[in-house]
Amino acid sequence: MPLDRRTLLLAAGSAGLLGAAAAPVVRVGVLRFGTVSWEIDVIRRHGFDAAAGVQVEPLVLAGSQATQVALQAGRVEISVQDWLWVSRQRSSGADWTCAPFSNAIGAVIAPPASPVRTLADLRGRRLGIAGGPLDKSWLILRAFALRQAGLDLNAKTERSFAAPPLLAHELAAGRLDAALTYWPFVARAEAAGLRVVLSIEDALRGLGIGADVPITGYVFSAAWAARAPGAIAGFLAAAERARALLATSDAEWQSLLPLTGAADQAELLRLRDAYRAGIPGPLTASARAAAARLFDVLAATGGAALVGDAHHIAPGTFWPAAPT
Repeated sequence: MPLDRRTLLLAAGSAGLLGAAAAPVVRVGVLRFGTVSWEIDVIRRHGFDAAAGVQVEPLVLAGSQATQVALQAGRVEISVQDWLWVSRQRSSGADWTCAPFSNAIGAVIAPPASPVRTLADLRGRRLGIAGGPLDKSWLILRAFALRQAGLDLNAKTERSFAAPPLLAHELAAGRLDAALTYWPFVARAEAAGLRVVLSIEDALRGLGIGADVPITGYVFSAAWAARAPGAIAGFLAAAERARALLATSDAEWQSLLPLTGAADQAELLRLRDAYRAGIPGPLTASARAAAARLFDVLAATGGAALVGDAHHIAPGTFWPAAPT
């Protein structure tokens, strides 16, 4: 019996509902005010995930360590991590891999009245450092200071390791002369009148590594990506669309204002510009080579405590794997 128009419309609607229900869910670990949450928010508000055939679901977690735990426990398929962690995990037999998320890293900042104006001025000064002794930014800064000024920052500064908000508090109270912190906190500090003494991007250039090196990546299991190629391709396509919108639309940043935690428009604009400066380009052979050079510098500075027994970046750290 021939189908009438109403039946055809109902069938088409049912197929659409079934197709939507069948879209693979991609769970992403995020921090409430973290930069990953900005991209995920843009993806979901504009339906970039649905357009790419996936359903992105953020899982808000308490800290970066919690995102690693959630990834390893299978609570999320993707989280943003330092690719150095990926390389070390792969060297120990894990199958994590990553697609570049950001090239942004951080800087040494100082209050206007601080005596620290150049790298050499850090000698004998009170330096706050975000993270711990094996933080990538700190190791890069140490390597650059030794090469550029013959300065062993590990021995010649009064070091304090702390979380970025505490460092900001200590700078404001005058208990630190300078601080090495992550790029969102650098942007916030500049908006508040502090100045950049040295960006880690400049240190990377000074070390001959180049600033096009990926710093963090969307991390996921290579086995999962092989089982669900549509899910990872769809997610990365949606993320690329979100990034492109954030790179070009100032209005989009106004929509993100509550999520950034920016205190005012000046701070929001600093965050916007710093984010845009860190948008990674294609994962070229040059970018892969820069990451390999950076690994060697970090391994030489941080030693086995940082990289374990590995002598070079683990093959497959970046996705897709480099052609052999």
